[in-house]
Amino acid sequence: MLIGAYSWGIVSDRYGRRKGFLITATVTSIAGFLSAFAPNYILLIALRSVVGIGLGGGPVLSSWFLEFVPAPNRGTWMVIFSAFWTLGTIFEASLAWIVMPNLGWRWLLALSSLPTSFLLLFYKLTPESPRYLCLKGRTADAIEVLEKIARVNGRELPSGNLVSDHEIELQQIDNPSEDARLLSPTTNEIKHPLGMDSNLGGISSLSVLLSPKLARSTVLLWAVFFGNAFSYYGLVLLTTELNGHSKCMSHKLQTEKSEDVSYKSIFIASFAEIPGLLLSAVAVDKLGRKLSMSTMFFICCIFLLPLVFHLPEGLTTGLLFLARICITATFTIVYIYAPEMYPTSVRTTGVGIASSVGRIGGMICPLVAVGLVHGCHQTVAVLLFEIIVLLSGICVVFLPIETMGQELRDSVQV
Repeated sequence: MLIGAYSWGIVSDRYGRRKGFLITATVTSIAGFLSAFAPNYILLIALRSVVGIGLGGGPVLSSWFLEFVPAPNRGTWMVIFSAFWTLGTIFEASLAWIVMPNLGWRWLLALSSLPTSFLLLFYKLTPESPRYLCLKGRTADAIEVLEKIARVNGRELPSGNLVSDHEIELQQIDNPSEDARLLSPTTNEIKHPLGMDSNLGGISSLSVLLSPKLARSTVLLWAVFFGNAFSYYGLVLLTTELNGHSKCMSHKLQTEKSEDVSYKSIFIASFAEIPGLLLSAVAVDKLGRKLSMSTMFFICCIFLLPLVFHLPEGLTTGLLFLARICITATFTIVYIYAPEMYPTSVRTTGVGIASSVGRIGGMICPLVAVGLVHGCHQTVAVLLFEIIVLLSGICVVFLPIETMGQELRDSVQV
């Protein structure tokens, strides 16, 4: 997923959001289905790794959707978009609960690959981002997409000509009409603003992300993504680990317990994401992205703190449930904030690289959540989560810009 998040972001910024979606969906569905027929463990791991590369393209979808949504209610619509991740989580947990005890893991992998395969049926119906098309200078294609959207919604496009930022610069137009700025809210820029080239390669895109105007935001965002992924996947694992090892049971004793318990716990904990999403929807367009995220991180610290002690299973599950609500909210909001913060030319690359950094957190957290709890170091494990979550909240406070209600940028300089 680390490799995929980085790679598909670059592909999407260079060749378009639709092509990024097509490739990621194809890779995920084919590798997912083939993994059900893996003849040995090594090939299974290899195929699941390819699935991970495909799934790493998630930021392509969020950036693509974001570029269609108007600024005033963008936060709410992005939360609705994120809700489908939660529905997928609940669906997968329930599917595993039913399929694994009766049919086994091969059937689970085969059935799990079907939803992504169905996505490919809708490829021809999906429009390319008009903002991306304008950045590439393809204003005729952008107008065609906008006219189709207008027809579907029973509206008419504003009068005037649609002018891309490239055309504005070439013609050195200082004051284009209001209608001409439909997709170009930033027009008074220097001749070749940083990050305006939509054909940037991987290294060039990274240099833009670490340029003086974006470096602080980028580094802090990487820290937030790391903390979010570490905390989110850690809480998923702790849901079963703390309950199963509250008395430092041996691994053998744990595996002898009913497998149903793990799936049941994950299924119940997955529902914690629903109130997390509702909380995000309420807060994101009222309190703003930064205040919402930082508040949820700090509240999560409060819910995790009692877990340094061995508690009854019901209380442990309840505290983890509440903590997961908070982390779901921060995870949802950071995926709204990140693409809003970056300009169109490096948007999916920026979010993709940040997501890749998050994957590093996701890879490290099992060593903590499982390793320390198995080794009877529950207090140390929980304190480490406390520190990560607290530092993530502090990083959010120091992010330089609030994006609520702001127009998307096409270039670094505004």
